[in-house]
Amino acid sequence: MTDIKNNQRYLNRELSWLEFNQRVLEEACDESVPLLERVKFLSITATNLDEFFMVRVGGLQQLRDAGQDAGATAAMSPAKMLREIGKRARALIAEQQTCWINSLRPALAGHGIRCLDMTDVSSPQYQYARIMFEHEIMPVLSPVAIDSTHAHTICPGLGLNLCVRLRPAADAASKRPRFAVIRLPRNLGRTIMLPEAESHDVVLIEDVVKTFIGNLFPGETVAECVTFRVTRNADMSVREDMAGDLLERMREVLVARRESACVRLELAEGTAKMTVAFLQSWLGADAERTYLMRGPLNMGDLFSLSQLSGYETLKYPPWPRPASPDVPDGESMFRILARRDIILFHPPERFDPVLRLLNEAAADPDVLAIKQILYRTSRDSPVIAALIRAAENGKQVCAIVELKARFDEERNIESSRTLEQAGVQVVYGIKKLKTHAKACLIIRREPDGIRRYTHFGTGNYNEVTARLYSDISLMTSNDDYGADASSFFNTITGYSQPVLFRKLSAAPHQLRDRLLELISGETQRCRQGNKGRIVAKLNSLADQPIIDALYEASQAGVAIRLVVRGLCCLRPGVPDLSERIVVTSIVDRLLEHSRIMYFHHGGKPLMFISSADWMPRNLDRRIETLIPVEDPDCMRRLREVLDIYCADNEKARQLMPDGTYQRVPTPKSAAARVRAQEALYHKALTEADRVKLEQLNLFSPQLPRRRD
Repeated sequence: MTDIKNNQRYLNRELSWLEFNQRVLEEACDESVPLLERVKFLSITATNLDEFFMVRVGGLQQLRDAGQDAGATAAMSPAKMLREIGKRARALIAEQQTCWINSLRPALAGHGIRCLDMTDVSSPQYQYARIMFEHEIMPVLSPVAIDSTHAHTICPGLGLNLCVRLRPAADAASKRPRFAVIRLPRNLGRTIMLPEAESHDVVLIEDVVKTFIGNLFPGETVAECVTFRVTRNADMSVREDMAGDLLERMREVLVARRESACVRLELAEGTAKMTVAFLQSWLGADAERTYLMRGPLNMGDLFSLSQLSGYETLKYPPWPRPASPDVPDGESMFRILARRDIILFHPPERFDPVLRLLNEAAADPDVLAIKQILYRTSRDSPVIAALIRAAENGKQVCAIVELKARFDEERNIESSRTLEQAGVQVVYGIKKLKTHAKACLIIRREPDGIRRYTHFGTGNYNEVTARLYSDISLMTSNDDYGADASSFFNTITGYSQPVLFRKLSAAPHQLRDRLLELISGETQRCRQGNKGRIVAKLNSLADQPIIDALYEASQAGVAIRLVVRGLCCLRPGVPDLSERIVVTSIVDRLLEHSRIMYFHHGGKPLMFISSADWMPRNLDRRIETLIPVEDPDCMRRLREVLDIYCADNEKARQLMPDGTYQRVPTPKSAAARVRAQEALYHKALTEADRVKLEQLNLFSPQLPRRRD
């Protein structure tokens, strides 16, 4: 085996994640991508980075300050890791700023969408901004004089603020500058539309406030007014072994996040040294945590520009979502599922069949009970509405609401209260574990007895993200799956111990072992001279035991093809270690979120979908499921999906042994090019058209036979 030190067998998790965000940024810089889509990708890189600092960087800073080891997949101390993250993150941020200043902003102006500085506005626009400030903005603002207190309450995480430095009064005893802070309320919006007949002109609200800042400090001389932003540590959780009321403890966590330590201070480049020093001292941010920005702070707000109407030619053309060919309109979902299992691929296929099943169950007098896991839902969720109707119609409804779903805690707290008030039995999951599985169980009384209908998915019960994230649904009335789902829900809601299921495997007790068994099976067959092959599509891969098993399989001759959207700690293509492993990542108009696995299994393939990535947190600290897909038609569809992802040569990047990514070469021939998301969309359209044609042919007239 190639001499690779143990700490080089695995790529660093944090740096690998930053490489993923780099791939998203490449879409923002790619001139072949429609302009407003590029703006959207840029905003996504900014919000991604916010969450990365809040969780990963915040946690590492805590480890370093406590003198603890990182325990990461690459043996690197927290202090060294933070230095490496800082270098890579600063380079990424510089590229974000350059992309906006040198590319996107001028390109938008060329199409009549002008993001102006206040020095560039016309005289009528200036007067409009002044009136807007005096009548709508200034009354809302509350300047606060700053001493050494109130840092946390004045500057919540991720909000925009202005720091105002006032010159000492001429007759003041102290010649030290005075400081005030103004929080810019989020409900005012980030951009202000200016009147202009032939273009879409906007200015940022902070620029308007800075222009007229003197109005807020009459009789004072403003020496400087700069925008700043604080990112606070969000890597905190409930001590569930000590928590009496979990819901109340979660509320306390949300409050604590608003007042936690500063992990990043963003400032406008060119800020005076004394102002920088004041903010660093006041907020507890040293030079390592301070980031000076050339462009606007919080580029995540640019997302609103990407949604402008009237500029459809600057966006991807819409993809109408066809109905699933396996789900005819007008027929009961119960009747359809009684005939066969159904696989849905969203998008391009609609999420509607899942909502149809829930709505039918809510109204059907023969449905006795519904059990469902809710991890992340939309606002005004039709899923929650269906569960409430079911409870009001006298059905036994149990909802497992995961209060610990990071950054959705507040919404889930509200949802749980709404469900409880409607008579739904709400359970908050299992102590010390997140319930991340996606499952729904419907129990129905039928003429031949009780029948169970189940839905398992790779994505959340969120009809909004189902249009933006690629996910898989399996819907079935197979009794083995129904029995497993019943046992699974009983394990979560009651005191039942984990059981051996008929079909599915569940984390944290079985899932990793099942995956290792499947990988080992391919390894052993190869050692016996047979073919071995593994294909998996995941969001993330960082689990050391699984990576080691994949290395061993590669050395035995197993061909391994992985499509990993985000971070990947496996180092592919290393001679005598991982030379038979190929890893690609696809970043395109939809967020790749589905998890699909294929094992050759001696010519009798096994296929699975899963709620879990191959990460320690998923396999050790979450309730997750691995679902075998056994219906031949469903297996065929999944294999076709995997094959298309593996064939992508337009949006795929290949992971190199050193942790960098290179674009897969795109063939010169248009016929040989494969863009997976586009190919899957057109495949869905073709299949839907085929079924429509078959249905029309069912009504062909029976003509009389011609008699000669």
